[in-house]
Amino acid sequence: MTSVLCVSKLESYGINLDEVEHLITHAFKEDMPEGDDKTTIATIDANQISEAKMRARRNGVLAGVYVAAMVFEKAGLSAITFSKSCGDRVSAGETILTVKGNTRDILRSERIALNFISHLSGIATLTSKWVEVIAGSGAIIRDTRKTTPGLRELEKFAVRMGGGENHRMNLSDGAIIKDNHIAAAGSITSAINRVRNEFPGMAIEVEVDALDQLREALACGVEVILLDNMSLEMTKEAVAIAKGSKSKLESSGGLALENARAYAETGVNYLAVGALTHSAPILDIGLDF
Repeated sequence: MTSVLCVSKLESYGINLDEVEHLITHAFKEDMPEGDDKTTIATIDANQISEAKMRARRNGVLAGVYVAAMVFEKAGLSAITFSKSCGDRVSAGETILTVKGNTRDILRSERIALNFISHLSGIATLTSKWVEVIAGSGAIIRDTRKTTPGLRELEKFAVRMGGGENHRMNLSDGAIIKDNHIAAAGSITSAINRVRNEFPGMAIEVEVDALDQLREALACGVEVILLDNMSLEMTKEAVAIAKGSKSKLESSGGLALENARAYAETGVNYLAVGALTHSAPILDIGLDF
């Protein structure tokens, strides 16, 4: 049974508890398809009690602390003490949480808990680096839909814990007209009009890769224009052209930590970074008795 603390924390983050429980249940079935851990049964007395500490092995930003706790609770472990929370910075060697209970249950759930927290903390840590490198520029780091199937809600939560902002959660959460939409619809203006006719009031973002396309999108008065793979100089031109309009600008493609600040300082409103979720290395975290 999930503790009141984990429930309240996860709900406060806007996370669907049922979906997380489903993911955890699947993870246990994946790891123990025959119902148990043969190594642990063979080596550990059924009644042995242990205490284990989950510690960071690298500096980073945490996400998924309470998801990891839910994993332990799913295994029947309820004596969990938290030293850190989601969004906290952690230094190598610092304790994140302590779990006490049946040794077999700790070992059965250890890797699953670590997989969740290490992956999510890796995303939070990478996001924090992007946020830090553009701090003070006025621009905002945003994620994309380039997420692991089934983990989008948790991965986008991790982005928030790192100080980033979420873009669309799904295809119904606002319209983004991309190059293939434009090609199929015939033009930017046609695509925009079709969205407005079909879904009046829906926010629209349009992807452009040329300045003439930018001017067309600006003339249509869309909410956001995505500058796709534009050079730094071209981005500066785009910002100058859009000056005074109500449309916000978002840079995407060709971005790296090394050039992020330069793009942010052009005056764009957002930097869209798919790497936050599709290329973040894990934060190395361990569990030791």
